[in-house]
Amino acid sequence: MSTLTATKPQAGSSTDHGMPGSPGKPAGRILSGPLALVFLTEFCALTSFYLLLSVTPLYAAAAGAGSAGAGLVTSVLLLGTVAAELAAPVLMRRFGHWAMLAAGALLLGVPALALLPGASMTVIVTVSVVRGFGFGLCTVMTGTLTAVLLPPDRRGAGLGLFGVVATAPGIVALPAGVWLAGHIGMATVAGLTAVAALVPLALFRWLSGRAGRRTAKTAPAGTGRPDSLLAGLRQAGQLRPFLIFAASTVAGGVVVSFLPLAAGVSGDVAAAGLLAQALTATISRWWAGRHGDRNGHARLLIPALVIASSGMITMIWLASPAAVIAGMCLFGTGFGICQNATFALMIDRMPPAGLGTASALWNLAYDAGYGAGPALFGLAVSHTGYPAAFALTAVVMLAALPVARHEHSRAAR
Repeated sequence: MSTLTATKPQAGSSTDHGMPGSPGKPAGRILSGPLALVFLTEFCALTSFYLLLSVTPLYAAAAGAGSAGAGLVTSVLLLGTVAAELAAPVLMRRFGHWAMLAAGALLLGVPALALLPGASMTVIVTVSVVRGFGFGLCTVMTGTLTAVLLPPDRRGAGLGLFGVVATAPGIVALPAGVWLAGHIGMATVAGLTAVAALVPLALFRWLSGRAGRRTAKTAPAGTGRPDSLLAGLRQAGQLRPFLIFAASTVAGGVVVSFLPLAAGVSGDVAAAGLLAQALTATISRWWAGRHGDRNGHARLLIPALVIASSGMITMIWLASPAAVIAGMCLFGTGFGICQNATFALMIDRMPPAGLGTASALWNLAYDAGYGAGPALFGLAVSHTGYPAAFALTAVVMLAALPVARHEHSRAAR
């Protein structure tokens, strides 16, 4: 087990229900040197991930694999990510959080250098799997370390700031990767991808000293066998936020995959809608952290689901650009709130030695929903059309309302 776990909650810290122990403005300091490095690593890892996300399928097409091959490389990337999330609790206890974060950055960055012009489909698929595993390690470790390094009474606000860092690369790097591939070349994008992932490693020597001493002081070493993700779900209060978040990520995957393809939606409107969704999710995720620290994170779940599902229902008017943009703003707002509230609840309710498991569970809910949503939507839309399929996606989110009501009632007691 790594010497990293979590600080013991002090007076006035968040309780099991996400409620502050005392009213008033939390006094804990959020940002520190080690946490800034964690944020930098997350930002660089996601920049590396998004730069190649839409470019790797172009490599597959250039290799003669067609649309099936283009879809395959994205699927195996997700497969590698999920595999890392399943393995993360054991790996971080065996080798330590910082070591696995460094390993994730290496696995995410170095394989990209193999994506040279003319790369075979075997190389492309192998690179995607390895990079997916590295990305999964990075996301779990940065989430865990953020929870460890934050003062408990400011954890929600800190996670909100972490959310801003995590969502910003997608706004810029995703379209930038495609543009750079078309204007400068895919090999250049692959090189930039490697550099982006590896930049934080230059600071890890300092990190292993100062940051390691800091985290060793803030938490005692954990003991015992590592919890599997299934065992983590059985722990008090984990399953409900997991299910709520998974229901919302189903819609998130649908939006990213199918809004540009929806009949009646122009390319410009789709791009504007996705940008609106990303921006509103970033802002609302930050706001939810600050609000949750003061009033309880569980109280935000019902509004989050209602707002997000309202946005999806608005998408039945696909012929109206104003309705599409408004719907994406509503969905982004609710999705951002749900992201932060569920993550804060899962972290707060897990014992110190299980923070890595909580982070892995939350990331698993994210990727599982993003993978399942487009697959199910694709089956539905061929029978119902896009407006009805978007409405059905809203129903999936609303199906989680009874679980959210249970959380709200629990927090009110």
